[in-house]
Amino acid sequence: MKRQILYMIHVSLLLPILLLAAELPSGDEIAIKINARDEGVAVGRNLTMEMTDRRGKTRTRDTRGFRKYYGDEKRTVIFYLEPRNVKDTAFLTYDYPEADRNDDQWLYLPAMRKVRRISASDRGDYFLGTDLTYEDIKLETRVSMEDYTRKTIGEDEVDGHHCYVVEATPVNQETAKELGHSRLEQCLDSKIWIVRRARFSDRGGNPLKTSYFREIRQVQCIWTQHRIEVENHKTGHRTRFLFSAVDYRSGVSDGLFTQNALRRGL
Repeated sequence: MKRQILYMIHVSLLLPILLLAAELPSGDEIAIKINARDEGVAVGRNLTMEMTDRRGKTRTRDTRGFRKYYGDEKRTVIFYLEPRNVKDTAFLTYDYPEADRNDDQWLYLPAMRKVRRISASDRGDYFLGTDLTYEDIKLETRVSMEDYTRKTIGEDEVDGHHCYVVEATPVNQETAKELGHSRLEQCLDSKIWIVRRARFSDRGGNPLKTSYFREIRQVQCIWTQHRIEVENHKTGHRTRFLFSAVDYRSGVSDGLFTQNALRRGL
């Protein structure tokens, strides 16, 4: 009788937790909502990158970026404007919807006067001295469906906004090696379906870096992040991305998304 009473007490305590977990959307359901969020057909914007090392020394890069959708295919290009030592550097990516097709990425380095192709195995490398990877830059506010298995592990609050917490694990060791991490925990806004915080673990399971996505407000009726803050816990290096002059309505020329445009610059 005593054992039965203890069991009933245990079930009564556990039941609310089980019911709460059952009510939360699955990791894949949340990912689908994120990728279905309106990003407009095309956008142009200014982007300032501020990179601060562990001694407090800061370097600043001013760029102009463009993104355009061609059906489900996404093309993104970034042109460096200042300072002089990185001026005319440019980066171009074609993000294809087919899971079995590798994306195309190219980097133009003016000192070498050549366009270098970025292979899939390089996508976990850090992007030109920042704490975001080539993969982070390519995805922007979306998430990869094919690289991870996901599960919703709870709820949290980030900057006063209710979020679902999703744990994403690379589908295999090869993918983890390419991405440069073994685990990704994302806090996703439950109202506007945008990532507000991301925590990465290295391949040994230790904290790698944390990203915050802030100053999220509507521009021309589209929810838009205006500040990204990233801290690398291993190196003490930090990066801030500051977006301005965001414009979804003026249109973006197809001619910007070519290797010739990389060489030509703005």
